[in-house]
Amino acid sequence: MTPTFDFAQNIILENETVLLRPLQESDVENLLEISINEPETWEYSLVRANGKENLENYIQIALKARENKTEIPFIVFDKKSGKYAGSTRFYDVNIGFKTLQLGYTWYGKQFRGTGLNKNCKFLLLQYAFETLGMERVEFRADNNNHRSIAAMKSIGCKVEGVLRSQMPTLGSELRRDSIVLSILRNEWFDEVKENLKAKLNKA
Repeated sequence: MTPTFDFAQNIILENETVLLRPLQESDVENLLEISINEPETWEYSLVRANGKENLENYIQIALKARENKTEIPFIVFDKKSGKYAGSTRFYDVNIGFKTLQLGYTWYGKQFRGTGLNKNCKFLLLQYAFETLGMERVEFRADNNNHRSIAAMKSIGCKVEGVLRSQMPTLGSELRRDSIVLSILRNEWFDEVKENLKAKLNKA
């Protein structure tokens, strides 16, 4: 049975550590400090949010994609610090095929390595597999982005391969190789969920 989904619904995902809610136009103010002070955050991004103008553009692109029913963007709030930490989203959502990609994930440097990302990924994967009924969640990254790749592997993603010269690199004539990773529905229920939950309890 094909799952149904209303892209207009107000999805809020949270636990004791993190809250994810729909990204809004007004969130420019909530993310502006990271945007202005930490431009290296988007070193490997195709759409950068460094500086107020780029951040406004980044959010507008995300909201337009939600209107077009292809993406579900979130803002991330860190409950421990009481601060907004960054953003993430589901994209390339294909309800008929029961697949989506999880990405456009970035956090301010004070939130990296704190366990925040694992908490976010647990909530997002749980929603994707257990509420939306997805069969496959895919992840992609620049093959040179070793920090991002390590983070994906640490939550249970399996490497599928590398797409060579897959897309242009922002601000350069060079093209990037993109690594593809994924988690399948049976993997989530068989091992990934419990393994990830155990890591959260140790954090």
